Amino acid sequence: MRWSQAFIPTLRDDPTDAEAASHRLLVRGGYIRQLMSGVYSLLPLGYRVRTKVIAIIREELDAIGGQELLLPAMHPREIWEKTGRIEAMADILFTLSDLRGGDAILGPTHEEIFATVATELTSYKQLPQLWYQIQTKFRDEARPKSGLLRVREFTMKDSYSFDVDTSGLDEQFDRHFAAYNRIFERLGVTAVAVEASSGAMGGSDSIEFIVPSPAGEDDIAHCPACGYAANVERASSRIPAIDDEPGPDQPQRFPTPDVRTIVDLVEFEGGASADRQIKTLVYVLDGEPTLVLLRGDHELHEQKLQDGTGAIDIRPGQPDEILELLGADAGSLGAVGVSGPRILADLQLADRTNMVTGANLNDHHIRGVDVDRDIAVTDWLDLRTVVAGEGCPECGEALEVFRGIEAGHIFKLGTKFSETLGATVLNADGVPVPLVMGSYGIGVERNMAAVVEMNYDDDGIVWPVSVAPYEVVITAVKIDDEATMTVANRLYDDLNDAGIDVLIDDRDERPGVKFNDAELIGIPYRVTVGPRGLANDIVELADRRSGEKTELQIEDAAEEVAALVAGSRFPVSSLQSPVPR
Repeated sequence: MRWSQAFIPTLRDDPTDAEAASHRLLVRGGYIRQLMSGVYSLLPLGYRVRTKVIAIIREELDAIGGQELLLPAMHPREIWEKTGRIEAMADILFTLSDLRGGDAILGPTHEEIFATVATELTSYKQLPQLWYQIQTKFRDEARPKSGLLRVREFTMKDSYSFDVDTSGLDEQFDRHFAAYNRIFERLGVTAVAVEASSGAMGGSDSIEFIVPSPAGEDDIAHCPACGYAANVERASSRIPAIDDEPGPDQPQRFPTPDVRTIVDLVEFEGGASADRQIKTLVYVLDGEPTLVLLRGDHELHEQKLQDGTGAIDIRPGQPDEILELLGADAGSLGAVGVSGPRILADLQLADRTNMVTGANLNDHHIRGVDVDRDIAVTDWLDLRTVVAGEGCPECGEALEVFRGIEAGHIFKLGTKFSETLGATVLNADGVPVPLVMGSYGIGVERNMAAVVEMNYDDDGIVWPVSVAPYEVVITAVKIDDEATMTVANRLYDDLNDAGIDVLIDDRDERPGVKFNDAELIGIPYRVTVGPRGLANDIVELADRRSGEKTELQIEDAAEEVAALVAGSRFPVSSLQSPVPR
């Protein structure tokens, strides 16, 4: 491609609304433009990167036996009503009505639709099956942000496995795990496999692949000593046990004027340290008021609450609801003697004695609380948020917590969708059984952004060769110099003939502008052709990542550059099967 004919609208300044590095650099480099909140146009450079990302994903899915389909992005509402996800995912669904009054959904994911296609499978002899597609998804994100990292319209590779039993699912899950590791390695990103919540997807197990980055929205607990890793929505930890004094035979109420928070009670004379307090929260779970109890110095993780209860609609109680339920305002709440509402307690409160909590009377608390004796706990759950420095649940060493981008997610769905939608086969005994499903997703544009988050510097993007829009840029320093253009055009033709993706900068611009643009858009190798070098029969090769510059003889330049590029491309996968911990 000739830059003089290409549409590469680079910008001098960062967009004012861009926080993530990938957002500002993809806009500045002329890769993307925002159409509306959470919706982006991919310009020619961006589309070329997307095409290469898709090619890598497709190669690796084909290598483990995937068959590519393309299913509709518009789904009938009834299918989603059957599985119950019309309610579970209501907050992100785009819905519409057609001219005949029919209701439809723009698919945020495709489990229901693939399961519907799978109803045509009839026998275990047709299994296993692995189907995938690369299709547009729609999610009505409340707060789209960070460019391509959190959007409302995007491309996803979603694959689905179908087996007759769980052992078959385990094998397909492991093969996907291996394929995903290979994909991320080829993309040029480091992705950490972590335990994760399955959320609205359901099923027994799931693993996220997280790219460490401050631009991410997931917090990951990780143990450097043993390798344990889990999203904090799923993570657990070891914390020191607290030795409690026995306390009185009965809890005692005492006045605490103007005490409204955990810290207030810590500082109040005769109060209690945070680890000796019981924090009482009121939540409404699927319309049912529920008390949620944690240690005073611990924070609730709402995803754990949702996973532990199976509730779909979760929200904090409103002030009027709290007052009606317990007779007091937030800051004076407790569960001592409460009957009626469900009471959920975090595991760290088990067997605690001589604790302090709200008295359900404004400006009063209760001391001497024995949790087992005084509170009618309905269910004990792991509800608290793990924090850095706590002990690893496996080896006891200190955990780290880092922020990251969810680059991929794989799920063991089980029979949730097949049972509901009637996808069954006859097993070896001739008995109808529901298909055992797995679901596996990778966001294409999100991974483009993740690559940038891990591959940039002060001057711009530093693309890995595997996904760069062009592998080589030839910079013609003086386009009005006949010798310069003769050599530049010959190199351009020779590299094209060698199968190299090459861009020639033949614009009538100052050399500094050309060099800056080449750095900004991140082409891995730059060959500079100008009168000064030609006087010595040489051109200059610059490596974008290392900054190293090498002089090449003109007659050898094309061959040497082509060999360098070919050696930098990551090879197509041969099947490997590392198994997740």
